[in-house]
Amino acid sequence: MENVQLGNTAVKFSRLVYGVWRLADDADTSVAHVRAKIDACLEQGITTFDHADIYGDYRCEALFGKALAEDPSLRASMQLISKCDIALVSDAFPARRVKHYDTSAAYIRNSLDTSLANLHSEQLDLLLIHRPDPFMDAAETGAALDALVDSGKVKALGVSNFMHWDWRLLQQHMKHPLVVNQIEMNLLERNAFTDGTLACMQHDGLHAMAWSPLAGGALFGDSPAAQRLRPLLQAIAARHNSTEDLVALAWLLMHPAGIMPVVGTNNIDRIRALAGACDIQIDRETWFELWIAASGHDVP
Repeated sequence: MENVQLGNTAVKFSRLVYGVWRLADDADTSVAHVRAKIDACLEQGITTFDHADIYGDYRCEALFGKALAEDPSLRASMQLISKCDIALVSDAFPARRVKHYDTSAAYIRNSLDTSLANLHSEQLDLLLIHRPDPFMDAAETGAALDALVDSGKVKALGVSNFMHWDWRLLQQHMKHPLVVNQIEMNLLERNAFTDGTLACMQHDGLHAMAWSPLAGGALFGDSPAAQRLRPLLQAIAARHNSTEDLVALAWLLMHPAGIMPVVGTNNIDRIRALAGACDIQIDRETWFELWIAASGHDVP
C-alpha cells in the first residue's frame, strides 16, 4: 500500500488509516479479537491507527493497548495517532459539569501522558487537537505542542475539524509545523472541497485525513442522495469486481490532494477487504458523475 510522508517530518502513514473510535462498541472487546483486527490491517499494509482520548468514553485506547502490552513487538509495525481537547461529562471524570474544550498546556500534557500509558507506548507518531477551542490561548497551546515534540513524546502535530483561520492562528505561535487536518469528507459531506478548506490545506502543507468517509453508513441509507448514488456505486463496483463501500473510498483516494480516509468498521471481513479500494481507478468524469448523483444537480 502507498505510504504518505507527512511534510518534512520522518513520519510516514499508510494511505488508508484504521479508525479505532468504535472499538468499544463491538460485542467482543477481548485482546484476541482486537489483535485480529490489528493483524487484518497490518497484513494488507494498513499500518496507521487513529485514536482519541475520548473514544469509547475513554476506553478504546486502553482496549487497543492491551494487545500491544501482550505483544510489544507490534508497536514497531504501526503508527499511532491520538487526539485531545474534548472534555466529556463522564463517569471517568465525575467532577465535570459540562462538556467543553480544553487546550490548556496542563490538559494537553495530561491527556497525552494518559494516552501513552493506555497504549503502552513511549511516543505517538501524531497528536491532533480534536476540535477548535473558542477559549484557546494560541500562544500557550502552541508552546505546549512544541514542547511535546521537543521532549520526544510526539513525532508530529496536527489538528482536526479546523478551518484555515483556526490552524493559521495556532501555527503562528509554533515552531514545529502542523502537518495534518482531519475533517469530515465523504460523498454526502463535500463542503471541504468547495468552501476553501481543502484548498487552504494544500496551500499550507497540511495533509488531509477524512473521518467518516462512508458517512457513518448513511451513504447506504434511504436518504434521497443515497438512493441516487446507489445504482451508480453498484455499477462501478460491478465493473471492478468490488463493493459499493470500496468505490466510495476510492472516490476520496483519487483526489489529487492525497486524502487519507479513516475507516472504522468492526467487521473483520470488511477490514480484510479495505485495501481493495486502492485498486479502483476512477476517472475524472466518473468522479463527477458521483458528485452530481450525490448533489442531485449538475455542477454550475
